[in-house]
Amino acid sequence: MDLRAYRAERSPLAEAFLEGCLPPADQPPEALHGAMRHLVFPGGKRLRPLLTMASAEAVGGSAEQALPAAAAVELIHTYSLIHDDLPCMDDDAERRGRPSVHVAFGEAVAVLAGDALQALAFEVLARAADTHGPALAAAAALDLARAVGSAGLVGGQVDDLAFDPATLSNERIESVHERKSAALIAAAVVGGARLAGGSDPQLADLARFGFEVGIAFQIADDLLDEGEDDPCSSLTVLGREGAEKRAEWWLANALDRVESLGSPAEVLRELARFSVRRDT
Repeated sequence: MDLRAYRAERSPLAEAFLEGCLPPADQPPEALHGAMRHLVFPGGKRLRPLLTMASAEAVGGSAEQALPAAAAVELIHTYSLIHDDLPCMDDDAERRGRPSVHVAFGEAVAVLAGDALQALAFEVLARAADTHGPALAAAAALDLARAVGSAGLVGGQVDDLAFDPATLSNERIESVHERKSAALIAAAVVGGARLAGGSDPQLADLARFGFEVGIAFQIADDLLDEGEDDPCSSLTVLGREGAEKRAEWWLANALDRVESLGSPAEVLRELARFSVRRDT
């Protein structure tokens, strides 16, 4: 399976759909819309939309069926990056080789751009009711809301910011990883399969697959960043070799979860391997 070819085929679908979701940069208020687009385009690896489309295909659907979920997850991911970069959070001046949104547009506009992207994500899923039916669209929106809220991404960020090195343990670190990173990856995987008509047992397996890939993905990030002196890093308690083994353990568990889906899930499995074994 040629993952490079798959990405070349599917990524333009997500790009075009995202372009259709976002207001033009010259539409008032221009500063807000420019800030919203600043980090969405050009995007990063688009891993989450690719996982969403591959998940839909793994349960017998099409990449096109998954596009509302793929776009919604990417909009949420971008909102979280904008807020993460703020001076009151991680205080990063650059993102993807460009000035962070708050550097380019000011802190207030950056906060509001993140807010607007989050709202737009749920608007995209609400509109999916026209093509996928109200029940599937509502269920996808509920999955995403749970992944983003206080029990998911936002709660994980709070605990990451307040992480106390005195309570350091791998269990506590992975608790943050599961909420801050893995919850959204799980929502991406489940969202695509749900909009493609996946069964309840398939969705349950894919949810666990997403969480496990997400934890392994965050450990891989820790390895690439070499911890960056972050106490909430797997390297802090496991060391490099231990963290590499832990990431591979989570990945192996994830791959086992979707074994029953057979060959249609091979792209999904390959994306999981890529997300953990990437070098950037």
